[in-house]
Amino acid sequence: VAYQGRKKAKTTNALFLTDRKGIPLAMSQPQGRNQNDLFQIEARFSEIIKDCQAANINTKDLFLNADAGFDSHDFRKFCYQNDIIANIDFNKRNAKNADRNYLFDPVLYKNRFVVERTNAWIDAYKALIIRFETRIDTWASLHYLAFSLILLKIKTNHF
Repeated sequence: VAYQGRKKAKTTNALFLTDRKGIPLAMSQPQGRNQNDLFQIEARFSEIIKDCQAANINTKDLFLNADAGFDSHDFRKFCYQNDIIANIDFNKRNAKNADRNYLFDPVLYKNRFVVERTNAWIDAYKALIIRFETRIDTWASLHYLAFSLILLKIKTNHF
């Protein structure tokens, strides 16, 4: 548990992987430290890949839209090694890599709004914004419950 200024409360972070409709597919182990998005990113994203594979979700040629917070050479290399197509926005504050030659498609990046919409849906569950649970498995289970409700919301709105 750590304080987060954007939520103005103590909470926990986790990485979420969604499909193109915004349905959550996997979640990394929660992190209590107040770290940036790249903190132990390879280990955290490896967990997501393993969870997807255990659920028979193919991650080969997965198209990953990520914001500038994930812009690092090491994470792009990790994605390449795991056959993931990384469409990561460039971090303008990362001037030392300004001449890099990475692929980035701004038209496809516009579809990233579904990820932000899913984050907003998760934040709509007030029990998840501020972490009141003392056990990490309870906190994670509440997220899985929220994921189920999001899936039901999307499925009932699209059919």
